[in-house]
Amino acid sequence: MEWTGARYADCPTVEASTWIGAPPERVWRFVSDIGLMPSLSSELRETEWLDGVTGPAVGARFVGRSEHEAFGRWETTSHVVECEPGRVFAWAVSDVDEPSAVWRFTLEPADGGTRLTQWMQLGPGRSGLSFAIDRMPDKEQKIVFVRLREFEGAIQRTLAALKDLAEGGA
Repeated sequence: MEWTGARYADCPTVEASTWIGAPPERVWRFVSDIGLMPSLSSELRETEWLDGVTGPAVGARFVGRSEHEAFGRWETTSHVVECEPGRVFAWAVSDVDEPSAVWRFTLEPADGGTRLTQWMQLGPGRSGLSFAIDRMPDKEQKIVFVRLREFEGAIQRTLAALKDLAEGGA
């Protein structure tokens, strides 16, 4: 990731893609399984569907419990904002209209397999990162850059793990 000088209000994004030797329907089983995600993340510890829901659908909500060395522990409620089986799964964190982040998996058939892309956007709603920026406003661009680099690394690790799962016959 290159330095962009982005500020939080710019709603900066990061994404990465990988090719997976499995059809989108198989890859979908893994990307839409929120219960699997904590095992693929260094930050996300636990997830749970809310309101009696047992799987992804637009409007469904789930809670995520996370932990980070610099930010401590926190819990957020996410709202599924896009859900097309075999194609896209996206959620807004905390508030649909003013999310603290938006995350999306996009699946596309490609070369006999699947091109899987994971994308995320910071803001526009406040998040834990906002508190760090409040304390050190003169370092906002660096704070945003460092966090985006963390997300970029996490996304790359998640994509690699999903590739292994989908190709491994699990």
